Amino acid sequence: MAKLKGVIFDVDGTLTSTNKLIFASFNHVSQKYLNRSFSDDELIKFFGPTEDVILKQWCGDNYESARKDYYGYYSENHSMADLYPGMLNVLNYLKEKNVLLSIYTGKGEEAANITLKKLGIFSYFDMVITGDDVQEHKPSPEGITLFLDKFNLKKENAIIIGDAPTDIIAANSAGIKVASVIWDSYAKDKVLKLKSDFVFETVSELFEFLKENT
Repeated sequence: MAKLKGVIFDVDGTLTSTNKLIFASFNHVSQKYLNRSFSDDELIKFFGPTEDVILKQWCGDNYESARKDYYGYYSENHSMADLYPGMLNVLNYLKEKNVLLSIYTGKGEEAANITLKKLGIFSYFDMVITGDDVQEHKPSPEGITLFLDKFNLKKENAIIIGDAPTDIIAANSAGIKVASVIWDSYAKDKVLKLKSDFVFETVSELFEFLKENT
C-alpha cells in the first residue's frame, strides 16, 4: 500500500480503555435521575449520538443538571481509564515521522477533551473531530472527509484505526483503508464479520504495521 501520511484514530477502545468509565458515568446519572441502572449491553445500544444527546433523551427538563453530574463524574473518576500499554510509543513514532494525526470519535467535545488532556495526548493531534463537529455521526464518513480536505491528503495515503463496525463503514464510505483493533472491542464478532483491510489483536502488532507503512 502507499505510504501513510495521515492516520485517524478512534478514542474509546482504540487509544484508551475508557469503556468502564463511560458505563459508570452513565449509570451514575441513570441511578440519580431514572432510578435505575443499565447493563453494559443496554448502554451500548444507546451509543452513536454524543453524551449530550443521550442525556437529553433520558433526563428531559433535568438535562442541564444531569449533564453537570455526568461530566463531573467522568472527570473526577478518570483514573478508571488509561492509554493502552504501548500506545504512547505509537503516537511518538508517528509524530517523529511527521505523519498527520486526527481523532474521529463519536464522543462529544467535552468528554473527548477531558480524556485526551487527562491522558496527556491532546497535543499529539493535528485535528480533533468529535460528535459535536459533524452533521452526521459515525458511520458517516464526514469526519474522515474533513481531515482529508483540511490537509489535502490523498485517500490512498490515509487510514482510520478503530474498534467498532462504524469505523469500518465510515472508512468504506470515504474510500480509505481501515485497521480494526480488537484488543478491547465490545463488538469484536461484528467487526470481524465486516472484513476490515487489517485486523490487529495487540498494540505491538499495530505498531509494526505502522512502522512498515510510514
